[in-house]
Amino acid sequence: MTDGFRIICEIEPPTRPDLTHARHQIGVLTPVSDAFLIPDNHIGRATVSSIAVANEVRAMGGASIACVNSRDRNLLGFRRDLLTAAAYGVDQFLFVQGDKPSVGDRTGELTVRTMIEEARAATGQDAFAGVAPFRLGVTAGHRRRMAAWKQTADFVFVQVGYSVEAFLRWREANPTDLPVYAGVMVLASAGMATRLRASIPDIDIPDELVHRVSDEPAAGVDAACEQIRALRDTGAFAGVHLVPVSRFREVAARLERERR
Repeated sequence: MTDGFRIICEIEPPTRPDLTHARHQIGVLTPVSDAFLIPDNHIGRATVSSIAVANEVRAMGGASIACVNSRDRNLLGFRRDLLTAAAYGVDQFLFVQGDKPSVGDRTGELTVRTMIEEARAATGQDAFAGVAPFRLGVTAGHRRRMAAWKQTADFVFVQVGYSVEAFLRWREANPTDLPVYAGVMVLASAGMATRLRASIPDIDIPDELVHRVSDEPAAGVDAACEQIRALRDTGAFAGVHLVPVSRFREVAARLERERR
């Protein structure tokens, strides 16, 4: 994309001690990605550390944003993560609460707000001498007003949606000077639509898109790329947070053609 509109691609972190597939996703998507977002034990299951995968992105010449959830951490564990990130040169985070875990329970000690406060304070401490301030992001839902304290972040990721108009309504209802990235997810199948509707009550997936994908699976890639182009054309967003799921090869090929 052009005019400073950024595409931040989410990759699937490994659930086994093998980075081969993560490296493959990074390599395929690098020509069309301005940065990569790496989830953190998303969907409540254990994955390789987002900070470790972010370091892998950096080693491959890319920029990364490591997602870090409050669900799994106490204060000491979070300070360890900040030190580890600084040692690797990972300097951007997206802080989230985290989904309900499949095993164990939430720690309850940290919130996204306290993680922001702690991360801001960390780089002023002696242990972080010479480390630049971290860039910190937060998330926002379509159907609720963004909390005032989230204005202290450096960027905002808005929940995945399938309506450009809904994103524009959110922008109008939540004025901010922060860079805002709209969430775009490739719909890979009709079954995926059913699962998303069950797990994300606020999501609105048009029936017409579900029918298109049922008839032709590649239609989900087409729709996502069309949505990215439409969001860019509004001029209201700094970019998109793109979740290509299993269709990352097709997405990369389509976006690369559009960049030529």
